Amino acid sequence: MNHLWPENLSTFNAAQLHTLQQQLLPGFQQLLDREKIPHESGIISNFAGLYLPLAAWLAGQHNDQTVIIGINGAQGSGKSTLTNILAELLETGFNKKVTTLSIDDLYKTRRQRQHMAQNIHPLFGTRGVPGTHNIDMGLQLFKDLKQAQLNDDIYIPQFNKVTDDQHKKSDWKKISMPVDIILFEGWCVGALPEHDDTLTLPINALEEKEDPHCIWREYVNQQLAGPYHELFSQIDLLIMLAIPDMKHIFDWRQLQERKLKQTLSGTDSKHDQQLDDNDQLQRFIMHFERITRACLNEMPQRADIVLKLDNQHQVSRVTSRTGQ
Repeated sequence: MNHLWPENLSTFNAAQLHTLQQQLLPGFQQLLDREKIPHESGIISNFAGLYLPLAAWLAGQHNDQTVIIGINGAQGSGKSTLTNILAELLETGFNKKVTTLSIDDLYKTRRQRQHMAQNIHPLFGTRGVPGTHNIDMGLQLFKDLKQAQLNDDIYIPQFNKVTDDQHKKSDWKKISMPVDIILFEGWCVGALPEHDDTLTLPINALEEKEDPHCIWREYVNQQLAGPYHELFSQIDLLIMLAIPDMKHIFDWRQLQERKLKQTLSGTDSKHDQQLDDNDQLQRFIMHFERITRACLNEMPQRADIVLKLDNQHQVSRVTSRTGQ
């Protein structure tokens, strides 16, 4: 067993963790099956030494008020898997009512994004960067989740990547209140705006050829400084999955797309077909490179918990703002 969790953050002794491990391991293994993760992967070996004590620590952060946990990580880093693991452990092991939200589910409608592409910059035709999310909807959702009374029903938006559009509200996820912990994950969750003078130098071929006048970059940065800052200020604790470097994103996102294709087997997915092509995938990733690099550079110094990934896509080290 790998003991990655910092001792100064441990909330249970070894005997208590062992008891919890025996109780929760079968459900954890079932979760891995649902996620199509092999049991011999590093995730299973880190169950007792990382994921269980992390869930215990998060459970301890909840008092009477709803806690919003932000989970940041580059594309393909494993945000969704981590979110699902924590939700499972917090509910079954610590009796916390948890709801999960991806920033992807806050995307503006396809029509709204097409309007942005026509009136602001063509690069907004690709969803993902700040500006392509409905931040007002996110702020209202957080407000509703925090203020709802016992047995109130709240509807969580759902985005359909097959149709590249929001699901109908009748298909949104319904949850009964109250909620103790919200796990809010996304590649740019918690990101900060850059200084304006850093925007002028293109960071890749996409910026150089398709945004030569810096219009797209400046608008994205303004969104981070304004509405996204307001949304991210709702986060109580920030967890970061830190990839080793940018070169791993392509391979890990490619793996993610293959898993998505298996999930959508037999479905005509325009999104999936576009990213089957390596050149298209490479271009797609360029949309996110600037903010991803900025997060990798500065976020480890301010995130509450940093899970550092190695070249094999496994957590190799855990650091915290408390000093370890």
